Amino acid sequence: MKDTRKVTRVKLQIDQVNDFLLFGLVSSEPDYKLSLSLNKKFSISLRNSQPVKLTAENGSELIFSRFSDTSGAPDRTFNLVSNRSGKNFLVRKLKNIDYILYVHDPENEDELTRMTTRLREIQAITAVFNIEIDTIKDKNLHFVIQ
Repeated sequence: MKDTRKVTRVKLQIDQVNDFLLFGLVSSEPDYKLSLSLNKKFSISLRNSQPVKLTAENGSELIFSRFSDTSGAPDRTFNLVSNRSGKNFLVRKLKNIDYILYVHDPENEDELTRMTTRLREIQAITAVFNIEIDTIKDKNLHFVIQ
């Protein structure tokens, strides 16, 4: 017996709104010193949290440090993730970046410019890059955006 029901396909149009900002930070400082500098500048409380653990191609374990703050305004989250573990990178396409700062739920449209300016004022940071999520296709990027 053949089933004669007609299959109807419905395509959903989803407008993805990125309610977060990503910054690439270049700094020679260790992660804990950089997190202290960010805490002072933004009046936040970045604390050492669960690191990102991956298995390298040769079978060794790679550990990328993570500092998080969720104590601010509701739905406002800061994550500072190291992009380097020895000679390996979490996001390979960003080899010139030492740390990735993820800010979830920015307050308004001017937040990007204001935060970039404030990040550049920190002496521990050599360079700041605004990262467009749509331009980077890397399987490990989801570890930063959690």
